[in-house]
Amino acid sequence: MKSLQLTEYINSGALDATFLRLYGESAIVLQRRRYTELIGEFCKNYDKNGERELYLLSVAGRSELSGNHTDHNHGKVIAASIDLDIIAVAAKSECSVVRLKSAGFNENCVDTGEYLSPVESKYTSSDSLIAGMFASFRQKGYAVGAFDACTTSSVLKGSGLSSSAAFEDMVGNILNHLYNDGNISNIEIAKSAQYAENVFFGKPCGLMDQMACAVGGIIAIDFEDPSAPVIEKIDFDISAKGYNLCIVDTGGNHADLGEDYASIPTEMKSVAAFFGKEYVRQLSIDEIYGSLASLREAVGDRAILRALHFLGENERVDAQKAALLDGRLDDYFAGVIASGRSSFCYLQNVYTNKNVSEQGLSLAICLAEKYLSGKKGAFRVHGGGFAGTIQAYVAHSDVEGFRALMDSVFGEGACMVLSIRLDGAVRIL
Repeated sequence: MKSLQLTEYINSGALDATFLRLYGESAIVLQRRRYTELIGEFCKNYDKNGERELYLLSVAGRSELSGNHTDHNHGKVIAASIDLDIIAVAAKSECSVVRLKSAGFNENCVDTGEYLSPVESKYTSSDSLIAGMFASFRQKGYAVGAFDACTTSSVLKGSGLSSSAAFEDMVGNILNHLYNDGNISNIEIAKSAQYAENVFFGKPCGLMDQMACAVGGIIAIDFEDPSAPVIEKIDFDISAKGYNLCIVDTGGNHADLGEDYASIPTEMKSVAAFFGKEYVRQLSIDEIYGSLASLREAVGDRAILRALHFLGENERVDAQKAALLDGRLDDYFAGVIASGRSSFCYLQNVYTNKNVSEQGLSLAICLAEKYLSGKKGAFRVHGGGFAGTIQAYVAHSDVEGFRALMDSVFGEGACMVLSIRLDGAVRIL
């Protein structure tokens, strides 16, 4: 549809059922306005005459539920897509230049006919993510073509809800529907997104974020073979059991934490290398405990603790998956808390050693533990850690009190009350 027709279509309520599925009943009017305003933004930038055929697309943010820092060593995770997302209005372009304007950021202009291989000076730029997605699609034999797009996102940058993974997946989602008739699986889009981030962006991330944003719902993923991850859908409605998933943004900044993030997979792999292996997934806890003295000398204490976290976390993922499938919510919550404690004590990603006086995550965990004392629920560090967010499961009746407490400490709107959405990367309509 063209812009005027599409705007009228949305305002008529024709997409309300889709908005209900993606965002919940209370957000329908908000989403009508959000999408129509983005169409207006696209017209202002790229379609002043309103003559182009437009596509509407959405990619979910994600919340890691279990498996903290395990995917990069071929581990197991549980993750879920959430009702915060990045949306796009896009149209095909005849030239080779992608023009993409994200709300609040400068326009990306990427000549995809020239930017064909990684450029070190462009590492960590969004241009590199766009170029990397095109490169991966070409390698896989998928069709590619330039486009113009405007995006806006409710997945806050640095919130631990995977804004970068959602952006990468969105570029793949646009290419999928504009040039491949939607025939590429979201799993393959996620793999391309990881390639873009690893090779073109210069960040050695795992695959969980991209996969959870793209696939949708609650999923358990086993990355023993990253080229063919085993994905299992988990049909469990946390809200129907009486609990909200709350994410508390402590206001910490992820800037300058690249070294902290990179040290985790590097140190874990140093333990594996000691035993002649490539990944910690190939080791056993007994092997590590049986070689502690020589390991300490070879790799240091923190690397050992991080490897032990990995192996314990892998076991927790299995136990928590079984608990959800069996409906044993108390056992699942016990695993959430155990995961958080392992991250704090062994993985050591709750604050950065570069600035030990700033420990927003530690404080938020302390407050969550105090508030939920004597109540059912759970809490843990969320996402990559070092700064950003914690996660808590709070009973419906306690949510407003929990939100008020967290907002009073970390600022208005710090506590986000979320729902898990069933769809990951989609074309609207």
